[in-house]
Amino acid sequence: MINSVILSYTTFVYFIAFMFYLLSMVMGREVLGRLGTVASLLGFAAQTAGIILRWVESYQVGAGHAPFSNLYESLIFFAWTLMLLYLIVEWRTRNRTFGTFVTPLAFLAMAYASFSPDISSKIQPLIPALKSNWLITHVITCFFGYASFALSFGLSLMYLLKRLDREERRGIFLKLIPGKGILDELNYQMIVVGFLMLTLGIITGAVWAHSAWGTYWSWDPKETWSLITWLIYASVIHSRLVRGWRGKRIAILSIIGFACVLFTYFGVNYLAGLHSYAK
Repeated sequence: MINSVILSYTTFVYFIAFMFYLLSMVMGREVLGRLGTVASLLGFAAQTAGIILRWVESYQVGAGHAPFSNLYESLIFFAWTLMLLYLIVEWRTRNRTFGTFVTPLAFLAMAYASFSPDISSKIQPLIPALKSNWLITHVITCFFGYASFALSFGLSLMYLLKRLDREERRGIFLKLIPGKGILDELNYQMIVVGFLMLTLGIITGAVWAHSAWGTYWSWDPKETWSLITWLIYASVIHSRLVRGWRGKRIAILSIIGFACVLFTYFGVNYLAGLHSYAK
């Protein structure tokens, strides 16, 4: 299908964008950063077209649903939301160094979706539990939350690297990374956005679960780990607002939280539960 071809090529475009961003930081050449932005925009536009085409083709083959129903489609959508948020952050901050830490995540998600032998890109009919108007709302809120946490993860890595920046050993790479105060504030903003989106995702999921399975909460592995992830990021916000934690502590908690996001997304798929269709 043409949508799969477009999405496969998008994978390489995101890798090219990453290389431009990385070389821009290593060599200190602004023109390379601009090429990274151009590649990111082209990849995002192509990916958007691929998702729309897949949605249209699902109706043509008789499946007729939004392209969010399996692991392949969710990985594609995760990369899309991640690049959308990243491009907004780059536009707001006028700083391209973030691309070095964010585009690899989009590339890896796309590469895993497109080239893993365990993942099928074939459009398939929805199982009965997924035939609901809540599908789009639940998936969009959850994945915007995941994408915000992924950005927070990248910002946390940048903050920890920036702590190594000393005048006596300052290189171009570390010099181009924004100041620790800017990184800390952006990190907190991404955590708040992700927390709000994940909260909406859990709420819409609970309502959907009640209509599909007759219960709002069943302690399914995915539900349980979503709650654990929610509690970790709630503790990050609490620590910031009440205890005044900043900088290194928040960065470390953000990295731990993103590890839980990854397990919630991938790990629980291999556990028996109501969300086993996510495989």
